[in-house]
Amino acid sequence: MSDLNPLIWPHSVTRVKGEINIGGCSVTSIAAKFGTPIFILDESDLKSRATIWQKSLQETFQEHAGDVFYAAKAFVSVEVAKMIKELGLNIDVCTGGELAVVAAANFPGERIEMHGNNKSETEIAQALDYGVATIVVDSLQEIERVSRLAGLQGKNQQIVIRLNPGVEAHTHEYITTAIEDVKFGFSIASGAAWSAVTEIAKSPNLRLVGVHSHIGSQIFSSEAFDATAVKLLEFLKRYKDENRVELPELIIGGGFGIAYVESDQPISPGNLLRQIHKVVLTNCERLGLSIARFSIEPGRAIIGPAMVTLYKVGTTKEIKLKDGATRLYVAVDGGMSDNIRTSLYDADYTAVLANRDSIATKRDCRIVGKHCESGDVIINSILLPSDVEPGDLIAVAATGAYGRSMASNYNHVPRPGVIAVQSGMARTIIRSETTSDLLALDIAEGAKPIGERS
Repeated sequence: MSDLNPLIWPHSVTRVKGEINIGGCSVTSIAAKFGTPIFILDESDLKSRATIWQKSLQETFQEHAGDVFYAAKAFVSVEVAKMIKELGLNIDVCTGGELAVVAAANFPGERIEMHGNNKSETEIAQALDYGVATIVVDSLQEIERVSRLAGLQGKNQQIVIRLNPGVEAHTHEYITTAIEDVKFGFSIASGAAWSAVTEIAKSPNLRLVGVHSHIGSQIFSSEAFDATAVKLLEFLKRYKDENRVELPELIIGGGFGIAYVESDQPISPGNLLRQIHKVVLTNCERLGLSIARFSIEPGRAIIGPAMVTLYKVGTTKEIKLKDGATRLYVAVDGGMSDNIRTSLYDADYTAVLANRDSIATKRDCRIVGKHCESGDVIINSILLPSDVEPGDLIAVAATGAYGRSMASNYNHVPRPGVIAVQSGMARTIIRSETTSDLLALDIAEGAKPIGERS
């Protein structure tokens, strides 16, 4: 049906007698068994998208194809990490917590990359203990920390350096800047990147193998990635000229856009990688470089469209606007505690009445949550059937990336769980929290002396 655009919804979504089915499971059955709100992961959709990215990279770059690192920050659980492992993808983590999750899935250390602009010494030590293959270094202080801690373990740790190439991506647009005002990476333009290389060369405990960059998110065309590739290759050329050796790894990061609404037109993995490959070939020839091993880090592009959030309507309220028009506020049983992106980024989403068909005229609605904030909005403006009422189910598409990952307990609302559906079967992979979970951290410990101030 027209309200289930396959670019936005998981591949298995259908309507059966007016009701949404995901992975062969009806939403009313899901709500009855698991409650709402609930995140619903289409397992086959996730696996299909991951496979497409992996196949596209291998077919395009062939012998120069590196790794597809699934970006755990988008969403990770033990079961999702197991799926990624079984599919043959690598994974990148950026905190000790994410590392602990993938370790619980027995993810091989040689297939893990660790990011982060402020890794603690504990997190670095955990990564070294687990045998994480690559650490992406992000500051001069971190270079010293990784070197020192690797030395204590008698290791020669493989690292790549995160570069800021001066490319700022805004979906379809990009501009190149001289100096970058961001917390990530070493600026190429300011010379900070080369200072980092010089510092790395002093350490017998570090082995620099390549460069990395990540320029942003929700990018719908290849131009910003093309510009980034050129900047990174020029940096590799300078490294070759000054060290008489080439670094073999080039990681372009992620940020590949997905469709949230009808106007979003994401580029396919194959088309995107073919364009970047063309730029890499041309500039390697221009600069006299061998073609580096090329890796990518999709997260949202794999998990985002594979997941849907299911809510139950609790209250509807008609509001008269200043111009005389009216808007129907549709309040659901979740909100900014399970999807903060609308409040943070003014993000757009697509939603449908999920439990039934309706021939009622559609009208302007605002889907809001249950939290004590005016900004607790899931979708600012959307056309829904005018007969939407308490008890109805609302499905919001493309919530796999950052919905559950950025979820909170604001107003002491328990975070929703995640179920995986496939072939008419459903299973819990993260259970929904309860008020007992919230209270479990509250203690009434007696005060103890901890020492006097000097």
